[in-house]
Amino acid sequence: MRADRAILFKLATDERLERLVKRVPGGEEAAYRAASRYVAGRTRAEALDRTTRLLAQGHGVSVDLFGELSTSTTDARRVADDYLELAKLLPEPPADVWLSVDLSHFALDVDPAGAADLLAEIAAALPPGRRIQVGAEDAARTDRVLACVQDVAARGLADRLGATLQANLVRSPSDADTLIAAGVHLRLVKGAYVEPRGAHPYGEPTDIAYLRLAAKLAGQSTPWSLATHDARLREAVLLATDQVSVEQLLGVRPEALDDLRTRQVPTRVYVPYGPDWFRYWLRRVAESRGA
Repeated sequence: MRADRAILFKLATDERLERLVKRVPGGEEAAYRAASRYVAGRTRAEALDRTTRLLAQGHGVSVDLFGELSTSTTDARRVADDYLELAKLLPEPPADVWLSVDLSHFALDVDPAGAADLLAEIAAALPPGRRIQVGAEDAARTDRVLACVQDVAARGLADRLGATLQANLVRSPSDADTLIAAGVHLRLVKGAYVEPRGAHPYGEPTDIAYLRLAAKLAGQSTPWSLATHDARLREAVLLATDQVSVEQLLGVRPEALDDLRTRQVPTRVYVPYGPDWFRYWLRRVAESRGA
């Protein structure tokens, strides 16, 4: 991994940098103009408008309210209520719209049981065919994330859940077995976090791990999707199986989405929104370095 990429990932978790930029006259609006390529908006209405446009273009959507690393159960309850309201306002089925969330936004670190209850409440509120995808977080939280997903799936809500596998984590083949047994949808990503241990080096080792996991998932009956902007990996998997959909981030190589749709490959776009957009934007910038 290039040094500048690692530095940007570190900056993406630095609240002081965000405060500094926003204090500079015009700094916040200048940063948001750059971020708007990757961000659906700062409000729910803007996210819903972008969702409608993407659906009209033939893409599925996964909508996420920005936020993570919360340590307040009060805030977690408020966030869950926002998701419940969002769920009510989504276009009616058969519109292909899911939700997405990082469980640390539900105060996973301080109240894992409470986070599971909130996830279950939202999943239960979704109509058949819709899911709430649980996003990837750093490796230190993986056990807690997996336990939460398993808990909620065991409540009879597996068909409303999605989980994320990070190919760069050495543990992921075992985690794949756990999640396959849980019966949830799986999204395969390379993995964006800079891990101190337990991860394959960025580059060829992670690419090989990605292909091996894709082969493993393709051999199962579990529903899954591949989420990568690496065209070589994407096309290698699509050549091997025609039973998989492709997920991409809003604003990243959008021309690939149009190509996939013309080839009748199912697609889904991650549509994040909300006031906490700054650090997400820096992560997208970091991922573009050496990617």
